[in-house]
Formats: sequence, structure tokens, C-alpha cells
Amino acid sequence: MTVFLLLVLLTLFVAYANGANDNFKGVATLYGANVTGYRTALLIATAATFLGCLASVFVAQELIQAFSGKGLVPEALITSPNFLLAVAAGASGTVILATLLGLPISTTHSLIGALIGGGLMAAGAELDLGVLGSAFFLPLLLSPAIAILLTMPLYKLAHGLGKRFGITKESCVCVAPGQFVPVAALAEANTALTAEAANSGPLIVVGTAPACLDKYNGSVWGLTAQTLVDNVHYASAAAVSFARGLNDGPKIIGLLLAVEALDLRVGMLAIAAAMALGGWLNAHKVAVTMSKKISRMNDGQALTANLVTAFMVIFASRFGLPVSTTHVSVGAIAGIGIVNGSAGKRVFGEILLAWFLTLPVAAAISALAYWLQPHLL
Repeated sequence: MTVFLLLVLLTLFVAYANGANDNFKGVATLYGANVTGYRTALLIATAATFLGCLASVFVAQELIQAFSGKGLVPEALITSPNFLLAVAAGASGTVILATLLGLPISTTHSLIGALIGGGLMAAGAELDLGVLGSAFFLPLLLSPAIAILLTMPLYKLAHGLGKRFGITKESCVCVAPGQFVPVAALAEANTALTAEAANSGPLIVVGTAPACLDKYNGSVWGLTAQTLVDNVHYASAAAVSFARGLNDGPKIIGLLLAVEALDLRVGMLAIAAAMALGGWLNAHKVAVTMSKKISRMNDGQALTANLVTAFMVIFASRFGLPVSTTHVSVGAIAGIGIVNGSAGKRVFGEILLAWFLTLPVAAAISALAYWLQPHLL
């Protein structure tokens, strides 16, 4: 009974850690482009992820099976609470450590590493690593590269279409309060903020960043360009978050279903709640990394990155491919940074190192947890 209770609690902690590290990734571009504030973006992400988790009950059986360890370890081990307890410890420990360091990593990758580490301790030579190639590693390795390759031409295409529709940008130079601004320049910039003057060139505004955002002028199909971009951006952010819940929920619930610890619907509701709580309480460090440190983005660039992320994660969920929302989202945002020359190479290098270490760290924690159980329980 103790092992089953610990398994349920640790699985919920996996979901909590997943929410803390992953919840903001769907809305990182909203916050990064200053379309909305941190709390509003987090609220959108939390609600959409919660709904995605609940919806996954009906559409994601393939992922539930994949992350029970079937095919990787012997059948008898799949229903072993001790093995699954080690897997939950490895995955949750790795993800929460990365979260505290502000590094976005893959819960998918952590679960795979934990399955390998626990499997090596429990099954030894019976562990079938061959199933990991095309089924797990290939989607995980290729997804960020594909995201970069999709984002770059898509943004250039969107930029070209904007010019074709006569869309222009209204820009300003933002000077923080307290900094010196020549009186003549300030007077000239603020005397006539008419539409005609705004379109003629940059403005000088004293204020905070949200007051100095680039705005789109013009219309598309009867809608103002800025309204269209904002609405599609919000919708795509919600879609990414929904798809993330759809893709990640089944991976975590698989730890409980293998031993029938909870009913599927009750278990998924608990997973969704734990994800929401983790995101709400512990998402800030990863949010800043994703939104502000990888690349600088304006509205159109951020929207492009989000559309690519939404498409790839929803596509993967539909076909049971265990891609990481983290890898896809970071790849798309990095693609924008490459296009506009703002990519943070040092930060991106740190994230790549964290991705490289995720699997061995999760495997080590899982193996240690399996070895310790006879001594502690």
C-alpha cells in the first residue's frame, strides 16, 4: 500500500514539475513580444493545458501505451510499482531541477531517461534499447531542427504577404523615465501624434516598453492588421498549450494506468490539476528564459513561431509521436532569432547542454531510486 501511495504522489509530482517547466511554453511568444503581461499569459496557458489534458482521455491511447515502458522492458516489469516508482522519481527529479535553474527541458526526454535507468537496474540485459531509435529519439532529435527550418521561410513568406497587403509598422523609440531626452526632439515627437505623423517615421515616447511596441497599420479582409495579428496570436498560443496538455498528459498518466492505481478519468483530472498548480507557482524562471533570452521578437515574428509550434505539436499528438513541446517551441523561437539576428547564442548553448544532460541525469536518478527502494521501503 505504501508503494502504491508513493507512486500516485510521485506521479502527481511529475505532473507538477511538468507544469512548472512546460506550462509557459505555449504562451512564451505572447510575453516575449510584450503582447500581454506574465500573469495573463500564464492564465491562458494554464486553462488551455488543463483542457488539453482532459481531452487526451479520448485521443491519445498510443502515447499512454508508449510511456508505460511497453516494448522497452519485459512485460512483467511494466506492472511493477517499484519500477514505475523509480521512473517517476527520475523524471520528476530531473524536470524540477531544470525548472529551479530556469532551463526549459523535455519531460518526454526525462521520462525516457528514467525508463532506461530504472529498466537497466530492474531488467539488465533484457532491456530492449532498439525500440527507442525511430519511436522516441528520432522525433525528439529532429523536431527542433524541423521547427527552425519551418519558421525561417514561413516568417519571410508572411513578411512578404504583409507588404503585398500594404501592411506597415508604426514604430517608436522608447526612453525610460529619468533618462535625458532633448526638449526639441521630445516636443517634435509628441506635438502631432496623428495617424499621418505616426506613419512618417519613428516616434520618441517617454514611458515603459508596453507603450512603445511596434504596431501594424493597414487592414486585411476588412480587419485591422493589428487586431488580426493579436487575435491569431492569442488563438495560436492557446492551441499550443492545449496541444501540450494533449501530448504530455498521457505520458504521465501511463505511470498510474499500468498498475491500475487510478481510474483513467480521475487520474487525468488529477494530472491536469497538478500541472496547472506547478505552472502557476513555479513557471517564472523558465518563462523569462523562453520569452526574453532566446530571441527578441515583434508581434509578427512571435506569431510565426507560435503557429509552427502549434502545427507540429498537434500533428505529433494526432499520430502518437512523442515530440517535446520544449524542443519545438525553442526551435521555432530560435528560428526567429536567426532571421532577425537576435538569437542568444550563449543561452541557446546552455539549453542544448541541458537537453544533452536530461537523459543521463534522469536515468541516474531512476536507477538510484530503484536501488534504494529495498533499503527504504
